[in-house]
Amino acid sequence: MSLVLGAASIGATALVAVPASAQQAPAGAATPDQQKAAAAFIDKLAADAFVVLRDKSLTKDQARTKFRALLRNNFAVDEAGLRLIRRYRAPNSPIKLTDAQLTAYRQALPDFLINTYSDRLYDFASSKVTIVRTVPRGNRGDVDVVTRITDPKGGKPIDATWAVKGGAKPLVNNITVNGVNVALTQEADFSAYIEKNGFDALVDFMKKSK
Repeated sequence: MSLVLGAASIGATALVAVPASAQQAPAGAATPDQQKAAAAFIDKLAADAFVVLRDKSLTKDQARTKFRALLRNNFAVDEAGLRLIRRYRAPNSPIKLTDAQLTAYRQALPDFLINTYSDRLYDFASSKVTIVRTVPRGNRGDVDVVTRITDPKGGKPIDATWAVKGGAKPLVNNITVNGVNVALTQEADFSAYIEKNGFDALVDFMKKSK
């Protein structure tokens, strides 16, 4: 799983272009104001990450701890985690999960998911994130925020789309990086692990992962 976040210089430089199609969006779709709010949310998230990752007064472990707390407060962890095992929660699931198994999974989920995301994102501390445009998604006020990530050291720019969940508090519930849907990739990884080792083994693996 490859994710990107981190900003060396964003904020006033971010560009937001609400597509004309948003004006003809279906009922319940995000309004232009909601799209702007989602863009501002991603802009601030990246800026806050920049502050943490570039703070020279913090040790690497301290920076990671603060960064993980930042992600925990801005990611829809439970929703994203349940999506990863939706196959096994469906009525026709090949494996019938018990309430105890689901509870154990949800308890192990936050630390595992945040640690996984933060370890990937930490590597992009010096990158620059520019918001390119926003696109309404679905009929719940959700918004896709399309960004371009560039490395001041060179390298090919990376396109990342942040799926922002609508609501009183915006939350990220998925990321697509250069066309690769992170949630679908992780879901496939989880399914492969469960098929080979069983659901309880997956939960044990999540608990032990740091």
